[in-house]
Amino acid sequence: MLIVPFVWIGDFVRCHSVVRLLRSEDPDRPVDMVSSTLCAPIADYMPGVRKVHISDQPRKRLGWAVQQDLAARLRGEDYGQALVMSRKWKAALAPWLAGIQRRTGFAGEARFGLINDMRWGERALPRMIDQMGALALPKDAALPQDWPLPQLAVPADELALWRQQRSLVADGRPVITLSPGAVGAGKAWPAGHYAELARALTAEGAAVWVLGGPAETATAQEIAKAGGPQVRDLTGNDLRNAILALAAADVAVTNDSGLMHISAAIGTPTVAIFGPTSPWHWKPLNPVAAILEPEGDADARQRARTEGNKAVSHRQTAGVAVHSVLKAVRNVLASPRRPR
Repeated sequence: MLIVPFVWIGDFVRCHSVVRLLRSEDPDRPVDMVSSTLCAPIADYMPGVRKVHISDQPRKRLGWAVQQDLAARLRGEDYGQALVMSRKWKAALAPWLAGIQRRTGFAGEARFGLINDMRWGERALPRMIDQMGALALPKDAALPQDWPLPQLAVPADELALWRQQRSLVADGRPVITLSPGAVGAGKAWPAGHYAELARALTAEGAAVWVLGGPAETATAQEIAKAGGPQVRDLTGNDLRNAILALAAADVAVTNDSGLMHISAAIGTPTVAIFGPTSPWHWKPLNPVAAILEPEGDADARQRARTEGNKAVSHRQTAGVAVHSVLKAVRNVLASPRRPR
């Protein structure tokens, strides 16, 4: 079985629910995935994934040579079926070129032929996990009430070596990670709010690690300036670095972003900040410590269950107060620690 997932980090994590579903139905059938370079480290910590084919597809163009290269690698694997999560035409091209016998996906962009196990009704499914998971089920099968939860398992020895290499050896202080990045207008809690939170946390004796890609480095520096020497800037190009940091953390504070899904799948208590997106649709499947939304507007929260982001698109994450996030972190630190 080959899974061709979406390229976003959060959706890639959600795909592990599909992996677990497939492995529960047939434990002996290998499950492989296609991945971008960015997301590939996630699969290394996904139990049940045998192999990852890394292929960086260009945006807004076909990338014929890239498609041919991926197809050549897939052709030798003897896949019986490919689950193509995206409705885009080019997402189905390499599985077709590779001659994979059964290519399952939703109708979209006139992919007749490229997809030969066509499914319908994607827009009627309320959440991304429902859409992904439906492709792994027989046609017209009822969706389960609960999907298997994504799991990311980080080996303890790898985590210990990473901490040693970065001079992040445990010293008894709680570790709080801050993930200020987000894709999409208005989803990022203001940098000044994160800086104020870091100042309060370090004053209470916590170590603060700021995570994200190069786009978040300037924000990390602003946070470090406010929080002092107990704040570490761990932003960079390698997502593995963030995965290991989240595995080491006592609490993760994050926007509605891919790192939110990673921390929840690891089992790190996660304080998630939502603004113009609907938590019911986009929160992790895994339990989180707290979901914080702007105060007031209870009607919008209620309507979001049926209307999705449209009902809450006017909200700003700035409406989530710093003291609310600080209180949520304190509550986690004061509660009995649960094994990961």
